[in-house]
Amino acid sequence: MVKRRLNSYRRIIVKIGSSLLVDAAKGMLRRTWLESLSDDVAELREHGNEVVLVSSGAIALGRSVLGLKRNALKLEEAQAAAAVGQIALARAYTESLKARGIDAGQILLIPADTEERRRYLNARATIGTLLQFGAVPVVNENDTVATAEIRYGDNDRLAARVASMMGADLLVLLSDVDGFYTAPPDENPDAEFLPVVDKITPAVEAMAGSAGSDLSRGGMKTKIEAAKIATAGGTSMVIASGKVLHPLAAISHGGRATWFPAAASPVTARKKWISGTLKPRGAVRIDAGAIKALRAGKSLLSAGMRSVEGGFSRGDAVAILDEDGREVGRGLIEYDFAEAKLIVGRNSREIENLLGYPGRAEVIHRDDMALSIAEE
Repeated sequence: MVKRRLNSYRRIIVKIGSSLLVDAAKGMLRRTWLESLSDDVAELREHGNEVVLVSSGAIALGRSVLGLKRNALKLEEAQAAAAVGQIALARAYTESLKARGIDAGQILLIPADTEERRRYLNARATIGTLLQFGAVPVVNENDTVATAEIRYGDNDRLAARVASMMGADLLVLLSDVDGFYTAPPDENPDAEFLPVVDKITPAVEAMAGSAGSDLSRGGMKTKIEAAKIATAGGTSMVIASGKVLHPLAAISHGGRATWFPAAASPVTARKKWISGTLKPRGAVRIDAGAIKALRAGKSLLSAGMRSVEGGFSRGDAVAILDEDGREVGRGLIEYDFAEAKLIVGRNSREIENLLGYPGRAEVIHRDDMALSIAEE
């Protein structure tokens, strides 16, 4: 079922394209538009929603400052433009959100940050902590160091990766198009608008044409790829026009948009992935008290561990066993094997003294765990 009001979704990722944020002719920030977006974010926050912004625009802003007029930039020119533009972009978001009593935090990612487990856990923990403190994370691809071989290539897919990583309920792609059509509407007057796409089939993928602008690397094809990533991870997605002021409020008030509902919730999709896809690299035996805590929806703490087995690394999947060796679940572990062995059975307050650094209290966080025993 599609819930069209954005405040119906707990955690929302909003992707903002360069052409919305930057005036191509002047190479300047569209401040009035940004202020209206910040109003929308503030309203969602008042309803208790968590918001993460994935914003393009750094290269578009930086190229103007550096006087780079050509559309096709060399890699090193794009990286230099990004270095200048990221400062301007971060300042713009900081000032606009701060005027509404909201702190902003900048997060720069490369593909490995959402694909390699250790870096994935670090990135997710940082964004999650910002949300806990009430800040709005502003995410962008780290174009200053990304190369042609490792870059995402567009922020639609980056936003989808972030949505999956953060277990978001909804991904909003604000674009210069107002939704998904059976053909590119600027090329085909008979193109039909689709308000809902229940499933991404080969026929749907074939409909995706190019809708990119001079400042954007993306197009409708990348948006469909983003939808595949997001919905597979349990995140619903919506494509809507960002050309209007207050674009998020416009969606909630019934503005034209195409919805891609997820078949399962983010939690269900993630737990299915952990339990059925990942191969355990080791095991953790836990006591009866820890099993009771897990059944009540708690995370696994070091005090509940009795032993560890295998040669796992931080971020690997491990089997969770009872004291008789029966599997009671699986999860992604927060420590390397040697570190986990040192803290077996110890209180979380002792971790810093044992390891020499203040590690995480949760050995396996409840969000990274799929149980084969029923939760109470």
